[in-house]
Amino acid sequence: MRYDVIIAGGSYAGMSAALQLARARRKVLVIDAGQRRNRFAASSHGFLGQDGRAPGDIAEDARRQLMAYPTVEWVSGTVINASKVADGFTLATSDGQCFDARRLLLATGVIDELPDVEGLAQRWGKSVFHCPYCHGYELEQGPIGVLATSEMSLHHALMLPDWGPTTFFTRGVFEPDPEQRASLERRGVTMVPEHVERIEGDRADVVLANGRVVSIEGLFVLPRTRVASPLAESLGCEFEDGPMGAFIQSDMTRETSVPGVFVCGDAAMPFGSVALSVGDGVRAGSGVHRSLIFGGIESRAGSFPY
Repeated sequence: MRYDVIIAGGSYAGMSAALQLARARRKVLVIDAGQRRNRFAASSHGFLGQDGRAPGDIAEDARRQLMAYPTVEWVSGTVINASKVADGFTLATSDGQCFDARRLLLATGVIDELPDVEGLAQRWGKSVFHCPYCHGYELEQGPIGVLATSEMSLHHALMLPDWGPTTFFTRGVFEPDPEQRASLERRGVTMVPEHVERIEGDRADVVLANGRVVSIEGLFVLPRTRVASPLAESLGCEFEDGPMGAFIQSDMTRETSVPGVFVCGDAAMPFGSVALSVGDGVRAGSGVHRSLIFGGIESRAGSFPY
């Protein structure tokens, strides 16, 4: 069977895109390995209508609604190879299956690369976070820590006092200049330059190299990210450098530099959340649909009202 669209990745962005295409009665195949980026978090916040729900429950409901459309199919697996052919794409999965489609949509997400600090990875999504809007409110204005990974962490440290008294662990990653120090002081941020030895305790207590322990309710960190799948690179898609890692470059319809290949979600943005991913999936799904009707030139013109 030949599909109109194959979507590699079936998390929030991929399912959102698939829904737009299903409602246009297009034949869609979603291939997904079940590795959502937020699988470590117990609850999701900031998504209107879904605030406070378990991420897995949101995804399960979304999949059930999506699969009610008869033109959608789902395969559990990982796409390991994608090849451009004359009239579309051929994809191969890790279990040896092959599929063909007119268009390819990459919704593979990203992998978070955390600093090598003992105890950090075990608390990721539980008491160690990256998004204040997603998790800051639930800390109930208790003490908050920011673990520096680059100069970009300064932005984190300046934001977080709105959610609680903030300590900025610069740990020698960078030295704020006088103007930056003044900004931190105005926001009431406490700076701690000592090396961080480990994270311990029920929440995320920070143990410094000198043995001092700073007790906090939640620790925020900006991890480096990398696109989770090599498909875009192997197809020749161009990338764009973001503040925390490269993401796949695309136009306003979410078509990449390779005609017929689209992208959405965290792999297409320098930042992300469930709500943003769902919205981006709508954008990409409608972009793919337009390209199936009008072709590449018209769809990239961006002159459509919907």
